[in-house]
Amino acid sequence: MFKEINGLPGHVLVVHAVVVFVPLLALLASAYGLMPRWRPRLDWAVAILAVITPVLAWVATESGEAFEEALRAKGYSPELLAKIHEHSEYGETLQWFTIGLAVAALLLLAVTSSRVRTPNLPGWAPWVLTAIVVVLSVFALVYVYLTGDSGAASVWSNTF
Repeated sequence: MFKEINGLPGHVLVVHAVVVFVPLLALLASAYGLMPRWRPRLDWAVAILAVITPVLAWVATESGEAFEEALRAKGYSPELLAKIHEHSEYGETLQWFTIGLAVAALLLLAVTSSRVRTPNLPGWAPWVLTAIVVVLSVFALVYVYLTGDSGAASVWSNTF
């Protein structure tokens, strides 16, 4: 299922969506929490990104594992496979940070939205959730960079 898309490695195609959607979720969810006057403009975008982005991260992780298995079966060098394994570890960590960020963003939406019925929470609850969103956003952005850089290095390091 995750191995190929139209004859191309699925991972190579899916990662581009992750590279775009994770930073978008991180930036918009942080802006939603930090700038209350922007909330009416950002709420739907944050909600949609919080649902789609973890799914994309999961698909990228699964397709990456399938791609790694295919490269291993083709007998690629141990050095390259070690780089790919490092890339895979970064990708799995990114997936968990993305899931955490999405959950925190959805909770922040729930406690700040007038559309969702929530119990009376203390006034500091949205700010605590905002802090969690910002911290998870920073980690997600760092791991997008680390994952992308290690993946690009494993592909392009011997090309030039």
